[in-house]
Amino acid sequence: MDILGATLRICVDDLDRAVPFYERLAGGTALRFERGGVQVAAVGCFLLMSGPEAELEVLRKVAATIAVKDVEEAHRVLTELGAHIVAGPVATPAGRNLIAMHPDGTIYEYVDRNP
Repeated sequence: MDILGATLRICVDDLDRAVPFYERLAGGTALRFERGGVQVAAVGCFLLMSGPEAELEVLRKVAATIAVKDVEEAHRVLTELGAHIVAGPVATPAGRNLIAMHPDGTIYEYVDRNP
């Protein structure tokens, strides 16, 4: 399984106020989208999220987002290594993802950019 990078997940109260800081910090423009009632802005290695507290409470349980070449391969490897697949793989606006709990209890999102 090829791990291509990781994204830090940050829950913020006001996405519009937070985005300019992170755009300047990361030196890029945020890609904004909405998913399940949560407003999201991806900029550099940061994934900013803002929305209803009930939704953010769930999102805070995911330690990081890990970019992989192929989510199906990640699913196979994670399962072989004893991880518990919590959700997915499922299609997203940017590719596919899955949520996995590692044997140590840490939860991660794995994403690819495959259509």
